[in-house]
Amino acid sequence: MQVIDGNIASPLGFSADGLHAGFKKRKIDFGWIVSEHPASVAGVYTTNKVIAAPLIVTKQSVEKVQKMQAIVANSGVANSCTGIQGMNDAYEMQKLTAEKLGIATDLVGVASTGVIGDLLPMDILKNGLSKIVINGNAGDFAKAILTTDTTTKTTVVTEMFGHDEVTMAGVAKGSGMIHPNMATMLSFITCDANISSETLQKALSAKVETTFNQITVDGDTSTNDMVLVLANGCAKNQEILPDTPEFDEFVAMLEYVMADLAKKIAKDGEGATKLIEVEVIKAPNSLNARMMAKSVVGSSLVKTAIFGGDPNWGRILAAVGYAGVNIPVDNIDIYLADIPVMLASSPVNFDEEEMQDVMQADAIKIVVDLHAGDSVGKAWGCDLSYDYVKINALYRT
Repeated sequence: MQVIDGNIASPLGFSADGLHAGFKKRKIDFGWIVSEHPASVAGVYTTNKVIAAPLIVTKQSVEKVQKMQAIVANSGVANSCTGIQGMNDAYEMQKLTAEKLGIATDLVGVASTGVIGDLLPMDILKNGLSKIVINGNAGDFAKAILTTDTTTKTTVVTEMFGHDEVTMAGVAKGSGMIHPNMATMLSFITCDANISSETLQKALSAKVETTFNQITVDGDTSTNDMVLVLANGCAKNQEILPDTPEFDEFVAMLEYVMADLAKKIAKDGEGATKLIEVEVIKAPNSLNARMMAKSVVGSSLVKTAIFGGDPNWGRILAAVGYAGVNIPVDNIDIYLADIPVMLASSPVNFDEEEMQDVMQADAIKIVVDLHAGDSVGKAWGCDLSYDYVKINALYRT
């Protein structure tokens, strides 16, 4: 597998565009992704019981036709908690996009992100649709879905399947309300592989738990979270079937793209100054490992300690203890950036000056060794800074 420069339209047969329609004052806030022909599709959606109208509409279409040819998205207005009018607006957003492209309505997925409770301004939506084009500025789509993000998040990889090169590209947004399953997160992945919707869904479902569902910024789960994967077959490779070496290669591509995007989301948490990666090793099983890793990275006390440069291993051990996993806790090792701070559940003297240098890095890795099995789990998050409070206290103003 090779990582390359590119954008969401890098796979064969895809195009994209992004522009300023007026949902936000100045920034690019509207975009679409279009495939030459209907693509296989797979999706996962928020676990919040309150689900935004665009997600309901998109999920209905995916389940109905199991194909998708376009995704249209806006930022600035989430069209969530907007009642019957919000549902009508989401259906209209889908219908108007389909009419512009000359395709069936159910082949369009819709997504919105931004302020909850505001109705979608349909005049602004129509303005955006009047200006957007096929084969536009594909790089601007990544900007169109941002809210409080400070940077775009894109990943592109290629892999050979026999004599055919397959390209996969992913784009995501997410900065606050990040606590999957999933996060205030939108992610769209395009691929030119020949694979059925059913097999694509199997691949997505297999790896979303270890990637997007292992990030946390602030413990909140949004109403608008969604991941959609489209594969249009334009690479003309032999169809990828389940339980084959080719399927395993495809899953590895998808896992890389999702994990890379997940880490970029965690690093760009609202007000964040450091990326935190927690790896739990030698656990009884992978679920236990993931639960503990996420418990540590989600701890507000751990987050604030990392922000302050404090190697407070006691907070890490406490988060391990309340993760809900029944294991012995008398033989646990904890490492901060490869420096042991606790061995066999007892404190270790370490060089304070060396540790201070380590804690200033923009990425901090915590390793927890349980000595209780052979399984591993990872989770990603960020520190909790003064700016996080400022950003969210003033979000609507």
